[in-house]
Amino acid sequence: MTGIYEGRPLTVAVTGASGMIGTALGRSLRAAGHRVVPVVRRAPREGEVQWDPEAGRIDAPALEGIDVLVHLAGESIASGRWTRARMHRIRESRARGTALIARTIAGLRRPPSTMISVSAVGIYGDRGDETLTEQSPPGEGFLPDVAVIWEKAADPARDAGIRVAHPRLAAVLAASGGVVGRLLLPFRLGLGGPIGRGAQWMPLVSLDDVVGAMRHLIDSPGLAGPFNVSLPTPVTNREFSAGLGRALRRPAIIPVPPAALRLVYGQLAEELLIASARVVPAALDASGYRFLHPTLDTALDAALRS
Repeated sequence: MTGIYEGRPLTVAVTGASGMIGTALGRSLRAAGHRVVPVVRRAPREGEVQWDPEAGRIDAPALEGIDVLVHLAGESIASGRWTRARMHRIRESRARGTALIARTIAGLRRPPSTMISVSAVGIYGDRGDETLTEQSPPGEGFLPDVAVIWEKAADPARDAGIRVAHPRLAAVLAASGGVVGRLLLPFRLGLGGPIGRGAQWMPLVSLDDVVGAMRHLIDSPGLAGPFNVSLPTPVTNREFSAGLGRALRRPAIIPVPPAALRLVYGQLAEELLIASARVVPAALDASGYRFLHPTLDTALDAALRS
């Protein structure tokens, strides 16, 4: 890294450090010579910091003097049907966890200069063919409501003068998880295909570019607020299905009835699988970030090679 930190080694605390994104980000930071401090729920090992967001507890003194706080933790959105109890956990994990982190670092004697607090392109909701930038207002529905609360929960850090950036993540393409990981088996069996007509826009991004965008935001002192982290060339669900089929050399023509998804997944299907969001990374592009995998084919190739 160069820029605000002038190439010096950083100490970066990371919540959600053991997840797919946290693992990749930590590997990238360590390879560049930086120190990563995982913020964990279990009993901490040496070099880790313990927290319990449900109980509102965190080892604040252990965070004194960190340079950057990256907040990735939150209840999984896509791992199962949204029951009322699960929706409550999804909302509360983001609101309470983010607020606890933001209040804590705001109250430190030596607070970090930067907080990277993830959000999601789900904030825009189902918007058809409308082109969505960071200037677009939030949509309607559960995911937009959660994302608005999620971002606002970082206000204590902002109010304390800490620079806060919100990478609004698209669905991540990675063989070990994310969209590709979940779809590999049916597509390899030749059972993949678009959802309905596949005309809905599907925000996607490579794992490499999620890490790259976060590294870029960490090191750019003028960057704050929301940043869409999604392919600069948006694709439809039909284009994604065809692209994954090509990459795996399998047919991808069997359509998935939306009604079947609604029956199995309920509201999750409506907002996460069927909704249309034509998201573009306008702010990230304007900031000078250059995507490592700017097209669907290059992003899929990187995911499958990983």
